[in-house]
This record gives sequence, structure tokens and C-alpha cells, in this order.
Amino acid sequence: MSPFFETIRVEDGKAWNLSRHEERMNRTRQKCFGEENPLSLASRIGELPREGLYRCRVIYDREIRSVEILPYTPRIIRSFLLLRSSIEYPYKSCDRSEIDRLFAQRNGADEILILSPEGRLRDTSIANVALKLEGIWWTPSDPLLPGAMREKLLTEGRVRERDLKVTDLERLEAFAVMNAMVGFREVPTPRFLFG
Repeated sequence: MSPFFETIRVEDGKAWNLSRHEERMNRTRQKCFGEENPLSLASRIGELPREGLYRCRVIYDREIRSVEILPYTPRIIRSFLLLRSSIEYPYKSCDRSEIDRLFAQRNGADEILILSPEGRLRDTSIANVALKLEGIWWTPSDPLLPGAMREKLLTEGRVRERDLKVTDLERLEAFAVMNAMVGFREVPTPRFLFG
């Protein structure tokens, strides 16, 4: 079994949303390895850079195997190639070969938007998505991976869940991506291309 990872935003000495990342890590350890004793991320990531934006990547299986902190620059994403796939990715596994295979098909688009075979929206290769419809932000009820930022925004009531279909893209008022590193980011004038 491939190891798993968490990606944590570190900005000006602060690790964002750490408790949710820790909860997901320990939930994954329990489900995949039967590990009942939780691990603490705070005690393992060490001293954080005091200034700037960084990506903290924690690799783990039964135990935390490595912690890496690197400077981070967000990618500019404006165009999405829509791809249907039956891919499943319920845990944040280091084995992203199927996602990488889909991403390689983007044909000049900045990113992919993965759809279920039935045409329901799921995720991009790196982020959950949200659509603003009739003034309300909605996120797919069946994401590829329920992200820590998505969970936070659902708990806060800033986004709601529902089945979203490819046809909803035709009537959206706004589109956003969300993950640990970018938070919740609206995509100005997104372009959706059909593969």
C-alpha cells in the first residue's frame, strides 16, 4: 500500500487548519492500518518559517515518515478540460498515478475537471470545486477526495453540498477552487473545454 500525505499551508509562521489535517491523517491510519493511537502533527512539523508562504508536506503510513517545508507559489488556473472517469481516490495517497494520467490529457488547458461517468462534477486534479448558483455556493456531494478546506467551509456554512452536473456549468454565476494551499479562490472568467 502506498503511503499517504497531507499538505498544510504555512504562512508567516502559522500552520493553517492543522486540526482538520490531523483528524484526516488519523482517520486514514485507523481505516487503512487499524491504528487507534492518534499522532500529533503539531509535535512533528517543528519550527515554521516566520515570514512568507510555504507548503508543508507530511508523508505517513502507520507513522509519520517525513516532513518537508518548501516555498509555495500558486498556479494560475483559468481553463479546465472536462474529463469523465470512474476514478476513486478516497484517501490522500502518494500514488496519484491515475490522477496524473488524467492530468496529462489536459491538451493545453490549465487544469482538468473530473466528472463521473454520469456527468456529475467531482474535483480538479488538486482541488475541490464550488459553483455559485442563484447566490449560493455549492460543492459536489460526491467529491473525489473530501478536502480539509472543503470540510472547514461546509462546517462554517460558507458552502453547501449537492449533486452538481456538467449542465450546471452553463448557468453558474461564479466558479471557485478550494484546497489547503489556496483556501477558497474564485476563478475569474473560467473556461470549460470538453475532452
